[in-house]
Amino acid sequence: MTLTSAPATFPIDLGAYRPLSLDLAQPGLSDSQRADLQANIQLCRDAIVFFTATGAARGVGGHTGGPYDVVPEVVLLDALFRGNPDRFVPIFFDEAGHRVAIQYLMAVLQGHLPADALLRYREAHARLPGHPELGLTPGVAFSSGRLGHLWPFVNGVALANPDRVLVCLGSDGAQQEGDDAEAARFAVAHGLNVKLLIDDNDVTIAGHPSDYMPGYDLESTLAGHGLATLSGDGEDLDDLHRRLRQAVLSDGPVALINRRPMAVGIAGIEGSTHGHDVIPVDRAITYLEARGRQEAADHLRAITKPENPTGRRGSGERMEANRNVFGDTLVEILAGLSPEQRKQRVLCVDSDLEGSCGLAQIRKAYPEIFVRGGIMERANFSAAAGFGMEAGRQGIFATFSAFLEMCISEITMARLNGANVLAHFSHAGIDDMADNTCHFGLNNLFADNGLEEGNSTRLYFPADAGQMGACVQAVFKDPGLRFVFSTRSKVPNLLDHQGHDLYGEDYVFHPGRDEWVRRGGDGVIVSFGESLYRCLDAVEQLREEGLEVGLVNKATLNVVDEAMLAELGRQPFVLVVESFNRRTGLGSRFGTWLLERGFTPRYGHLGTWREGCGGLWEQFPHQGIDAAGIVSHVRGLRD
Repeated sequence: MTLTSAPATFPIDLGAYRPLSLDLAQPGLSDSQRADLQANIQLCRDAIVFFTATGAARGVGGHTGGPYDVVPEVVLLDALFRGNPDRFVPIFFDEAGHRVAIQYLMAVLQGHLPADALLRYREAHARLPGHPELGLTPGVAFSSGRLGHLWPFVNGVALANPDRVLVCLGSDGAQQEGDDAEAARFAVAHGLNVKLLIDDNDVTIAGHPSDYMPGYDLESTLAGHGLATLSGDGEDLDDLHRRLRQAVLSDGPVALINRRPMAVGIAGIEGSTHGHDVIPVDRAITYLEARGRQEAADHLRAITKPENPTGRRGSGERMEANRNVFGDTLVEILAGLSPEQRKQRVLCVDSDLEGSCGLAQIRKAYPEIFVRGGIMERANFSAAAGFGMEAGRQGIFATFSAFLEMCISEITMARLNGANVLAHFSHAGIDDMADNTCHFGLNNLFADNGLEEGNSTRLYFPADAGQMGACVQAVFKDPGLRFVFSTRSKVPNLLDHQGHDLYGEDYVFHPGRDEWVRRGGDGVIVSFGESLYRCLDAVEQLREEGLEVGLVNKATLNVVDEAMLAELGRQPFVLVVESFNRRTGLGSRFGTWLLERGFTPRYGHLGTWREGCGGLWEQFPHQGIDAAGIVSHVRGLRD
């Protein structure tokens, strides 16, 4: 492995990393080895604080605490990989995908990337997205996918390499996922030579597991599955080396549980939930200046956040987060119930994402009906459904749309049991998704997987804050399964042709009814959610060219509005635009609905079809579903 010296543009000299080889036959660290390792740890931690903070400065976010935490483990592994090349599969597998910064740093140190590439952390088209993706970033040897999903995969790699040791970095958060319980039993049953290095910092996004999940203990949990466990202080380098060496020299699966405060040594963040996400720029500057990294601190000060240049014809200036409007509206609804009614009729179950999905508002207003379920989406959805099994009771559940795929079987069971669940899946589509492909919320129509007979499942994707509030108000008391989607990004208020709010105070949402945003006879675009305002921009551009293209908001995704479909069937063309998976989204159904009724307009369908590019709004033009792409496609339909 060759080292890459840092170009002048990267303000921390990564060429100072000291390549070290550790022989497994050596029982302890020499003074010089310890000094080299400690120097490498500090160098890597300084670099991680710096370049993750560039993501904060540019507004693309990122995670600092997780990769910062596991630097001692990774630096030790790097030395063991070098010293024992035939003993390991030399990949730093990591099931906590948000720790990608350490993967990118090691790719630089191993010569696969120039150091100045790190200055574009999570930037669009920089090939450094928020989770590692195999084949995208030079030096990245695996795709981590979603939290807690990689250990079962590593088990398979171990089966393919029976004479080598496999390493998988883990966390106390990732271990809450049910996949890991199955992976643990599998590894023990088959004697796999997989070594788990678990960062136990007692921090997840929304809190501390020791507070919200009493009884959860990594050592007893993993030991109960049959794993050998070796626990200790993750910051004690000699003890960490001793335990890691013992694990590697042992046969079968072993879990090293490394306890430490999150982001140890970073003032204002150490031990807190704030360390989970990206470090604020001011905290990073303070840290770097205290470490004598003035050039790095000055670099952060000089970064300006780029602005989205996309136009918004037909929309207003208010930008609001529908994911928060969901929670705000529920608080308003719940305020109309007596304390006894709320406690008897409603249960809200969170999956460690309360601040991202609008549930924090419910916890603050009515903590007696709020349950912190931890990182266990399947169990949490089912708990909400079980509560809502009885008529008159309502389960409320929320998580990211990417995780809907994990809950398909539980959704089926809830449907079979006649459960009443109002489920909010935020972060739908691709907008503002620097975490990139594995966190795209693309396959949301999978929730509509019941039979046609008696199917009351409904899927809703409101387009702006006004419609979101009206939608939640309208469907709250409906029976059955209701799925409401929102984006990570804020969306503008939509305007009618006279410049008034399309979904103002007097607006009433009617489930199952499609709505005209603009009428026109030269063809029509059908859309929903955050794609709708981009379509409106395109429609207004086309009207400036003399084309009276209509626009329909289909906020109820899985119900045919027969009256509207008949109108659309008489149009010259119908174009469905969405950010969902082009293979499984609305457009894959809409054309069939038209044909089944004998309508044959020229038909087109735009959706997400390629791997992501990182960044924020840049995901839309990357997929060709921004206003420019929509206009171009309409012109093609008319040719």
